[in-house]
Amino acid sequence: MIPEIEKASLDQIKMIQEQKLIELMQYLSDHSAYYQGVFKTHKILPSSIKTLDDLVTIPVTTKEQLQQYNDDFICVDKRDIIDYVTTSGTLGEPVTFALTDNDLKRLAYNEAISFACAGVQQDDILQLMTTIDRRFMAGLAYFLGARELGAGIIRVGAGIPELQWDSILKFKPTYLIVVPSFLLKLITYAKEHNIDLNSSGIKGAICIGESLRDQDFTLNTLAKKIKDRWNIELYSTYASTEMSTAFTECSEQQGGHHHPELIIAEILDDHNVPVAVGETGELTITTLGVEAMPLLRFKTGDMVKAHTTPCGCGRTTMRLGPVVGRKRQMIKYKGTTLYPPAMYNILNDFSEVDNYIIEISHNNIGTDEILIKIAVQSPTEELLHDIKDHFRAKLRVSPKIEFHDKQHIQKLQFPKLSRKPVIVIDKR
Repeated sequence: MIPEIEKASLDQIKMIQEQKLIELMQYLSDHSAYYQGVFKTHKILPSSIKTLDDLVTIPVTTKEQLQQYNDDFICVDKRDIIDYVTTSGTLGEPVTFALTDNDLKRLAYNEAISFACAGVQQDDILQLMTTIDRRFMAGLAYFLGARELGAGIIRVGAGIPELQWDSILKFKPTYLIVVPSFLLKLITYAKEHNIDLNSSGIKGAICIGESLRDQDFTLNTLAKKIKDRWNIELYSTYASTEMSTAFTECSEQQGGHHHPELIIAEILDDHNVPVAVGETGELTITTLGVEAMPLLRFKTGDMVKAHTTPCGCGRTTMRLGPVVGRKRQMIKYKGTTLYPPAMYNILNDFSEVDNYIIEISHNNIGTDEILIKIAVQSPTEELLHDIKDHFRAKLRVSPKIEFHDKQHIQKLQFPKLSRKPVIVIDKR
């Protein structure tokens, strides 16, 4: 199930995207109170935006503007809204997103072709290990996508290894949709209860929320730990509520594929200009085919690299590499620039570390401080010394590290109303 546009030449893809961009500009001019204001303030004639290169003449849209003018982004009558979701609020107040019936169909199409990208077929069964309630778009998208593809889906929800294994053994799913670190909990439970992992029938896991790979696409520490114990394929998928679109790995596992019929992707520098090929920048997106809340040049906050070399799967589309980090979570620590994912990889190297949380703050002279709270079964000064040495070897600096009990860290990771674990608390 590869859409024809994803096998087209880059010139053909550009031509199709530019036609959809022209349609979007007219739609925003007619229906979006927010973008009508932007066009008027910046003296932009929507009909003058005809090519992808013209996008640089339009101001970017930020998360702060979405929060401040949330309702002004809605382009349809309230009677046409079928579903309301909210963002997770990882970097600020959650934003409400409205979807029409056509938006839900678009969401289903996106997830169906994303699943197909990862090798899921009509006769597969997926086990959903994320919530589908609490106004969470992802869980709904996975359900709709499986239905669109014709695959089966088991809606188990998050957590509870016993219930997950009960469903695996009873219904024989072939793919899991899961936060990858939870796979380690499933592995531990299986070992404790004499469950043979490699005869469970699971072929692969579509992994959300945490990175599986380093920037060169080799498996990171977390993924290696999983693969060493469970011989299944691991596929990264990257998405957000604002995009209503996913970038999912194919069989080549060399980055998440762009669906050009659904989204325009730019990688921008601090001046909102596209970075050079192969450089890291902030992913900035323009949604195509969205009715209720289309976005134009929306800055996601995620720092990524684009990869444009041909892919062995036959798709010609651009691929996104693993997220380097959240722009607002960039840390300047003792002269070194860090993003939290680099610290995750180091902490995941230690089997003794059960879980952890990273707190970022400003000290009294205004520079960044890092405090990592970790839970281990047997805290020792030797282990603490080893972890700090590993930080110095990998990142050239060592943050402050404290031992805490597991319950305290779990409470920090799962605040009230949370839908996914919090790993970073930014107090700056």
